[in-house]
Amino acid sequence: MTPPSPASSRLRPIGKLAAATGVKVPTIRFYEEIGLLPAPPRTASDRRMYDDAAERRLSFIRHARQLGFDLDSIRSLLDLSDHPDRPCAEANVIAERHLAEVKQKIAQLRALQGELSRMTAECAGGRVSACKVIEALHEHPASL
Repeated sequence: MTPPSPASSRLRPIGKLAAATGVKVPTIRFYEEIGLLPAPPRTASDRRMYDDAAERRLSFIRHARQLGFDLDSIRSLLDLSDHPDRPCAEANVIAERHLAEVKQKIAQLRALQGELSRMTAECAGGRVSACKVIEALHEHPASL
């Protein structure tokens, strides 16, 4: 990520960074602990102080998490972002791999939706002894 000029970088404590990015304070500390977010400088009273670059990096991480990327993929994408002269194909491979996982999850969710739709459509009300939902759960297939 491109560092800002010193004049444009303002420092803020972790609470203000959390508010600005929508990332909770414990999560910010966790990202520091695992090396996704560099440890910031601290004040004489040991308070973490974050600059604009940290906010941009944390926003990048948050967006990647919202898209469902795992932490290892985010680490790789951040590394690529930190080295803008590297080929974009590496980032595309990571995104394509994640897209394949998302498509697989969608297929699994559609199968679940179909099974649940069948179960609820067969429910006629009445007593549990004749309940099609309970019956279907007892007769579940090994996998959907």
